[in-house]
Amino acid sequence: MSPTLDNDVSQRLLDAAERLFYERGVQAVGVDAVVSEAGVATKTLYAHFGSKDGLIEAYLRRRDRRWLTWLRDAVDAAAPGPARVFAVFDALGQWFARPDYNGCAFINIAGELAASPTARSIARDHKAALRALLADVAAGSGVTDHTTLGDRLMLLVEGAIITAHVEHDSAAAQRARSAAAALLELDRLVSNPALHSGTLPAN
Repeated sequence: MSPTLDNDVSQRLLDAAERLFYERGVQAVGVDAVVSEAGVATKTLYAHFGSKDGLIEAYLRRRDRRWLTWLRDAVDAAAPGPARVFAVFDALGQWFARPDYNGCAFINIAGELAASPTARSIARDHKAALRALLADVAAGSGVTDHTTLGDRLMLLVEGAIITAHVEHDSAAAQRARSAAAALLELDRLVSNPALHSGTLPAN
C-alpha cells in the first residue's frame, strides 16, 4: 500500500473506532465490529495498530488533540478577559446538546479500563492539559487570584460534564456558567471594597 492509502485506512479505522467506542464503550465493542464499520479486513486493523489496545490508544490520543483544539478555538474566538471564561461553558453547552453526547471519553475510559496503565495515563494527561487551558483562561480574566479561579473552573467544567451525562441535563453548562460568573463578581467585590460597601472611591 502507498503511504497515502495507509493513512486513509488508518483514519477510517479511527473514525469507526471513535463512533463505536464513544457510543458503546471500549469493552463492549470488539475488533469485528470496528472493521465491519470501517469496511476493512481484520488483518488490516492489526497491520495498522497492532492490537485492539493499540487502536484504543490511538483513538484516545486523537480525541485528546481534537477535543482540546475545539475548546481552545472556542475560547480564542471570544474577546480577551472574562468573556473567555464564559466561552468555555457556552462551548460545553453546545456539546451537551448534541444527540451523540455521551460524557467525557477519558472519564469513561478511566472507569472501564481501570487496570490499564496506558489508558489511565492518557486520561490523566488529558485532564492535565484541560487544567492548563483553564489556567490560561483564568490568568487572562483579570481576577486577582487566577490560580484559585483556574482550579474552581476545572471543578465546574468536570461537574457539568458529569451532570450532563448522568442526568441527561444539557442545562448543566448554563448553571456552571452562572457559578463562574458569581466567582468573577466575587473577585470584583473583594478587589474593590468600595463597591461592596456601596460607597464610591475618592476622585
